[in-house]
Amino acid sequence: MSRTKNSVATRKRRKKVLKLARGYRGPKSKCFKSANEQVSRSLRYSYRDRKSRKGSFRRLWITRINAAAREHGMSYNQFISGLKNAGVEVDRKVLADIAINDPKAFERLVLVASSQYEDKSRKNT
Repeated sequence: MSRTKNSVATRKRRKKVLKLARGYRGPKSKCFKSANEQVSRSLRYSYRDRKSRKGSFRRLWITRINAAAREHGMSYNQFISGLKNAGVEVDRKVLADIAINDPKAFERLVLVASSQYEDKSRKNT
């Protein structure tokens, strides 16, 4: 029985890893073993950080909305609660964008939220 060799597939796999490792410093871009370790680590980090980026942006949006709402005398919690009671379905990304780029529209949203928040708090007491 003849011996089978796998050099074509091995070379292809190694070239793929080295291509992903382009731009790394030192042996991490030249030597297969170092490059393979670094590429697998990098792929793990990129997977993890794609998930964490979503939370980071949400925190940023909440901070921006809170700052804009406090300029008008409301806390973030009261503002969001008032919007929910009013039936305004605008997500935090859009609210943060409105807060920065269109302060007059945000002020109108604060008025809507404050009226609904006050109505709700009166009913509970």
